[in-house]
Amino acid sequence: MQRLYDFIRRHPTGVDTFWAVILFGFSGLQITAAAHDPKQASWGIQVLVALGMSTAVALRRKVPEKMLLLVIAMGLVQLALNVNPQVQDFAMLVIVYTVASAGERWASRVALIGGLCAAPLAHFRWMDTGGINTATEKVFFVIIMTVPFVLAWVLGDSMRTRKAYFAQLEERASRLEREREAQAKVAVAAERARIARELHDVVAHNVSVMVVQADGAAYVMDTSPDQAKTALETISMTGRQALAEMRRLLGVLRTGEHQEAGEYVPQPDVQQIEDLVETVRGAGLTVDFKIEGTPRPLPSGVELTAYRIVQEALTNTRKHGGPDAGASVRLVYFDDGLGLLVEDDGRGAAHEMYEDGGADGQGHGLIGMRERIGMVGGTLDAGPRPGGGFRISALLPLKPAH
Repeated sequence: MQRLYDFIRRHPTGVDTFWAVILFGFSGLQITAAAHDPKQASWGIQVLVALGMSTAVALRRKVPEKMLLLVIAMGLVQLALNVNPQVQDFAMLVIVYTVASAGERWASRVALIGGLCAAPLAHFRWMDTGGINTATEKVFFVIIMTVPFVLAWVLGDSMRTRKAYFAQLEERASRLEREREAQAKVAVAAERARIARELHDVVAHNVSVMVVQADGAAYVMDTSPDQAKTALETISMTGRQALAEMRRLLGVLRTGEHQEAGEYVPQPDVQQIEDLVETVRGAGLTVDFKIEGTPRPLPSGVELTAYRIVQEALTNTRKHGGPDAGASVRLVYFDDGLGLLVEDDGRGAAHEMYEDGGADGQGHGLIGMRERIGMVGGTLDAGPRPGGGFRISALLPLKPAH
């Protein structure tokens, strides 16, 4: 049955042609039976009308408007040449339904008007048939003969509405699917940007520390072996920390793989800022660190953002501040957020390093800061200090802005 149903759906015109042949066959039998009736039109005209009605049924789905006009023409031929209503007139109901369900709006209206007029015109043309005499009987007969046309049109129009509804649902589902794909692409891009920021923070900070310590160790290797040893230990510790953070970051991408015990470390938080400052101090940068207000647990996104901002700011100080630069870090706990202030008294960065990311492609650290703070709904102010050096001020709210 399913194969038959699929075949019918794939070949609608073939199915309509089959029913048209059946209709023409029954019409031919009726024409043959009434061949000797003197009141009937000629045999050729009756066959022409039957053929026209059958053709309309066969092609109703391909060209419904044209087939409606053909049926109207055949109906007028019947009225003009006295071709009594016969079985082929069933095509009128079929065309009314088809045009109402799939035709143009004007054709649907014409079909409804034609259906309402068909029964009265037929009755007045052949009013001497059927033994109907009283006015009540005539009105009742006309109403009864009009009802099938009205029902055919109503059914077709309901089918049109249903098709439009399903088409709207399909279009909406397709639009939602496209929106989901777009959202997925946006999410992928956002995740790539997040990973890029994490990689920049991990690599830029730790590698810069290792480079500074390596240069210092090479400088004092002969004159002060103890300081060189301390610098090498700092390089080793920083390298292990960088590897741990890299493993944590890459572990996010290794879906489906088993994580080894101790391979990944938790994300940095505000409490680790003090350890970060000690590491930077060990690398030779003087840093004054203070906490104001009452420390308390913060959302993980805010804590990670705060850590990365301080890390990036101190890295920039070490890279651009000069040999004798010093820095200060302030963490201020407010009732509704966390304030960060990182300043240095060094040379500061060139203007193009913090304005629009720089024409030379540099300045991505500050861009990453703005992106991070924007994700938690905070604000950032970064730029040179009036008396020299560089200043970064950020306010991170406890709840992200909507």
